[in-house]
Amino acid sequence: MLAIDVGNTQTFAGLFIDGELEEHWRIATEAHATADQLAATFSSLLALSGHCLADVGQLTVSSVVPTLSRQYESLAERYIGAGALVVGPGTRTGLPIMINNPHEVGADRIVNAVAALDIIGGPCIVVDFGTATTFCAISAAGEYLGGAIAPGVEISLEALTERAARLSMVDLCEPESVIGKTTAASLCSGIVLGFAGLVDGIVRRMTVELGGGTVATIATGGYAGLVVPHAETLDRIDPLLTLRGLKLIDLRNQKS
Repeated sequence: MLAIDVGNTQTFAGLFIDGELEEHWRIATEAHATADQLAATFSSLLALSGHCLADVGQLTVSSVVPTLSRQYESLAERYIGAGALVVGPGTRTGLPIMINNPHEVGADRIVNAVAALDIIGGPCIVVDFGTATTFCAISAAGEYLGGAIAPGVEISLEALTERAARLSMVDLCEPESVIGKTTAASLCSGIVLGFAGLVDGIVRRMTVELGGGTVATIATGGYAGLVVPHAETLDRIDPLLTLRGLKLIDLRNQKS
């Protein structure tokens, strides 16, 4: 099974063989890519590990880019010979969505919540450091209660350097101290430690609304490894969380 999480900035994909994740890749999301272009990309990636599209029996996709959802369905039909499972309304997830309009929830957030429940149980909070920094609250009964959305690490840095004439884009790195001695060090400190503080503030408030007590937390996404070590409220990092969720959802829909 080929699991693909299509984000606004990056696409994360993984190849499962006999239920085990054998390989995974992260590539830039091209919003206007065609099914043929996607097929060429994944054929090349699969070839790196000695496989081809013909080896894939199922394609399971979560996407926050609507224009690409249909292209992945076309890819599955033309090159795999089966329909793609695109996570959305009507998909069997086993996760009750307890918000005003369930159709508003991004597929990636649902997939992350499914995986988190399987790994750490509820109540829990999932923090995803992607294009946006998203927080998802799941109840002790395994219900998706809602969450919070904040700007992502990278777009925050881009916005700051674009609007401030004397600040230049830097490669974010581990801050040596809070008090930076150079502009680059100050930016790293402000962004990394600032996001750690943002995360702690929101997670603590969510914990109260979840009834207090013990609430498990898990983080994923490209910048989790940089921010989480400086946060006080996050228990663990799982960079493969979304792929694990896609595998679980695929299994649940096979059984249905």
